[in-house]
Amino acid sequence: MQSVSIAIIGSGSAAFACAIKAVDRGAQVTLVEDAKVIGGTCVNVGCVPSKILIRAAQLAEQQRRPPFTGIQSHEPQIDRALLIRQQSDRVEELRQAKYQNILDENPNITLLRGRARFCDARTLSVRSSDGTEQTLRADKFLIASGAQPTLPSINGLAETPYWTSDDAVFAEDAPQHLLVIGASVVAVELAQAYRRLGSEVTVLARHTLLRNEDPLLGEELTRVFEGEGIRVLEQTEASRVTHKEGEFILETNSGEIHGDRLLVATGRNPNTSGLNLDGIGVEIGPGGVVRVNDALRTSIPHIFAAGDCSDMPQFVYVAAAAGTRAAINMTGGNARLDTSTMPAVIFTDPQVATVGMSEQDARLCGIETDSRVLTLENVPRALANFDTRGFIKLVVEAGGQRLLGVQILAHEGGEVIQSAALALRNRMTVEQLADQLFPYLTMAEGLKLCAQTFAGDVKRLSCCAG
Repeated sequence: MQSVSIAIIGSGSAAFACAIKAVDRGAQVTLVEDAKVIGGTCVNVGCVPSKILIRAAQLAEQQRRPPFTGIQSHEPQIDRALLIRQQSDRVEELRQAKYQNILDENPNITLLRGRARFCDARTLSVRSSDGTEQTLRADKFLIASGAQPTLPSINGLAETPYWTSDDAVFAEDAPQHLLVIGASVVAVELAQAYRRLGSEVTVLARHTLLRNEDPLLGEELTRVFEGEGIRVLEQTEASRVTHKEGEFILETNSGEIHGDRLLVATGRNPNTSGLNLDGIGVEIGPGGVVRVNDALRTSIPHIFAAGDCSDMPQFVYVAAAAGTRAAINMTGGNARLDTSTMPAVIFTDPQVATVGMSEQDARLCGIETDSRVLTLENVPRALANFDTRGFIKLVVEAGGQRLLGVQILAHEGGEVIQSAALALRNRMTVEQLADQLFPYLTMAEGLKLCAQTFAGDVKRLSCCAG
């Protein structure tokens, strides 16, 4: 069988997952990348550096406000330059280990530097930084060009030295007062991190925090934020931004707001505008997102897409799974990507973790639901931690009691949600979940306790009652 040639636009998680699987199945792969470094968003400016920053901020907060009375609190001494140096070193280490080493060790993967554009459905034009161009023909293509921060349409904003998340995760200076425009994942994660690292923080939410999630998650997270001194302005939009003598001035419907730094975190748009997708007939959606089916095929069968430029959920693990499945399908296989039981985590503290349907989702699908909310003072691990902020919510199908979705706000909620995802994947009922053995004094035991509330009052159970 003749080797399949595959051209991949991008060098992030989706691109490398596809390349690795494709060469394992006998293909020849060329990656086309115009960024200075390989690896895409996650390792360079997203998941890895942001989670390092968030963890450092969490440890600082534990020094400032330990939950145990026998541990003396004190204001942490924070050296931002040292933190950023350590963070950057780890990013470079992971980029080398997970991306560059793969290129160096695999002769069947070639990296071509330059900006790609489709000439036709079988040919790419690649323009290098010195202006020279070359063409690249392939049997199959993967569009894995990623996404970039969105800039909202606010008068004056583009003329100011605002931050995107790319800037905020590596900033060595600590703002006195950070203003955050946005109320979703990146906005809430970085808002809390900067507050814990010593900045005053104000969040401008056009609606409420985490508007696209179950409303209880946003309500409770807002309570947590306000308890930490973060000012949350709901139903607030900026109409104009100016920057004078080191100060940002935001004109909003809630009045004039001042701060020395401004973070704009209102989402990300796909990097597809220069690819000529319209010209070759690839179907795109709002904002230039590439439409794909569950086999990762676009409207042109030999062209695939994966990662943040596609209409799949914007999570790195989805991107990698999509890239792998695309490679299988490019090389004669038949793989599908099912995201119906995809867990998601927002790395605030407590963490927001979800899987499956919310009550609102089920209602839109015409499914009648039942649900229970267990507050964390009913979870022994949370009591032992002296941190009972948050809840666990189970949504089930009325009648049959099959689990439909789980929403969690809890310390280490991201570690708990995978158990819930497996329960959904196996179509468990709450009775079956309640009958499972969970280790005592784990946060995951909260899933069992919440399941037990469908049949009775867990306050009337003894410790670790089965």
